[in-house]
Amino acid sequence: MRLISGQTFAKDEIILGETKATKNWFARRAEAEAKRDAIPYSERVGNVVAVVAIILVILYFVAHQIWSTGFFTSKFDTLEMSLFYGSIMFGIVTPFFRALFGRKNLARLFEIFGSVLFTVVLAWLFMVFPFDFAYFADVLPSFLRFLLQWISNDIARVLMVLGIIVAPIMATYTAVLYVFVRKELSKPALKSN
Repeated sequence: MRLISGQTFAKDEIILGETKATKNWFARRAEAEAKRDAIPYSERVGNVVAVVAIILVILYFVAHQIWSTGFFTSKFDTLEMSLFYGSIMFGIVTPFFRALFGRKNLARLFEIFGSVLFTVVLAWLFMVFPFDFAYFADVLPSFLRFLLQWISNDIARVLMVLGIIVAPIMATYTAVLYVFVRKELSKPALKSN
């Protein structure tokens, strides 16, 4: 401690105070994410549920194809089908790894790749647009069709454009967060006195 103009200051308190004050929002966010990197059991179960939900979505679209409802148009060729189902199936990877390994930051690598893949696939499907949303609800039981009948081709296109805009932003954010959290996780744990 030193005395300046009748006041005492602890050198360490000043340095710690300056360090906390100069940390930006993103650094604080990365620090908080690093502390919560381990996923609790309940959230791991939630990721298993997400995998099951994605499988049900895939089966929903497969039902459209098998029953030839008219949702997929003649433009839905082999390339479109591979991209469409491949991107949805890749959506299983992130929650699967979170459930299996119980670590959020590891799964972020798959989130980044998934967002890039989703953007590319969505852009291609937007250009080709091999769908007719007038038939989108046709595989549901008649009493549930109202849940999806409101989606028209125009609404679907707007949602696709939003996805094309948001997915790369999320990929960038997730990539930067991954790097910062990895850096935080590599730091030795602070020892308490």
